[in-house]
Amino acid sequence: MAELDVESLSLRFGGLTVLDGISFGTNTGELFALIGPNGAGKTSALNCISGIYRGEGRIRYRGEDITGRRPHEIARLGLARTFQHGELFAHMSVLDNLLTGRHTRIKTGTLAEMLFLPSVRREEIRHREAVERIIEFVEIERYRHALVAGLPFGIQKIVGFARALALEPSLLMLDEPSAGLNRDEREDLARFILRIKHELGITMIWIEHDMQMVADLADRIHVLDYGKSLAEGTPETVLSDPRVIDAYLGADLNKEAKNA
Repeated sequence: MAELDVESLSLRFGGLTVLDGISFGTNTGELFALIGPNGAGKTSALNCISGIYRGEGRIRYRGEDITGRRPHEIARLGLARTFQHGELFAHMSVLDNLLTGRHTRIKTGTLAEMLFLPSVRREEIRHREAVERIIEFVEIERYRHALVAGLPFGIQKIVGFARALALEPSLLMLDEPSAGLNRDEREDLARFILRIKHELGITMIWIEHDMQMVADLADRIHVLDYGKSLAEGTPETVLSDPRVIDAYLGADLNKEAKNA
């Protein structure tokens, strides 16, 4: 059984078709890359899986139908995601931003928290220890107490990445995590992704425009073009597919490159 099954997923906004019956599945522990030109529908697919958008079709997680569920219900199942622009709380510290990622793990009630009972103190210690492990994992110890608003963009992207990890997901959706990063930051990101795969065993769906990273890291690739599935397979097979090359370069440019 696949970890996640997306079957005949369609999404429309008025007369605009964003996704047109796409289907794909991820295996447990797999790094599954979802690629395609700008506007292909990649982020919209993640928005449907995470409950932000409601499309047509079926989405199953570990055999359970999660179609139409609300985002917080899906997060409780262990599905976490990052966003292209971080979507962090700018005037909170890095530590506090990561603690917000623990919300599905909090077991205390409002009254106990108001009274700050021993059980609440124990829970807080447990969550802070979990967050400290994530901070160490992504090597941002020096920024622990810094306000997010004052951090460089690349570090903010890593904080968003870390917040998703703080949920302790079983499936992690990464929406262009390398966008805006410099070369060193991209190398660090690639290292973190590989550690998540090999040390934590978390299944990942990864939207990425850096084709070299995709070729080096992904187990399988699914290509979208104008909301439709175009190709799927290993990086070697997909990235050499003429249809995929045409989708990225355009048929005319691809022809010119061949004739050059």
